[in-house]
Amino acid sequence: MERLKHRPDFLRCARTFRRARPSLTLEAAATPAPFAQPGTLRAGFTASKKSVGGAVERNRAKRRLRAAAAAQLPLYGLPGHDYVLVARPGTLTQPFASILEDLAVSLRAARAKFARTPEP
Repeated sequence: MERLKHRPDFLRCARTFRRARPSLTLEAAATPAPFAQPGTLRAGFTASKKSVGGAVERNRAKRRLRAAAAAQLPLYGLPGHDYVLVARPGTLTQPFASILEDLAVSLRAARAKFARTPEP
């Protein structure tokens, strides 16, 4: 799993697919051809001051999202796609099992959408 670090990648994911759950929001898009590597997927993580809180809370939320992504993306993520996990207020308060379930549900929805959408 590679990391997304550039703003245009985050914006592309936000425009393509979004699924909000109580503990996180998942955004996803197909990886652009110049950056696509066979069998890999890319993930990015974000937490805003407005929705999550100060630096300590944002860092804790992103750590929880990274751990959830490491557990669920290999199982439900599609290679050749980018995923952005956005922290919500529930990211800090929900049990970790609930975060895993929310991510799994969102990834299954993304997989279903990309399966029925033809690649350009």
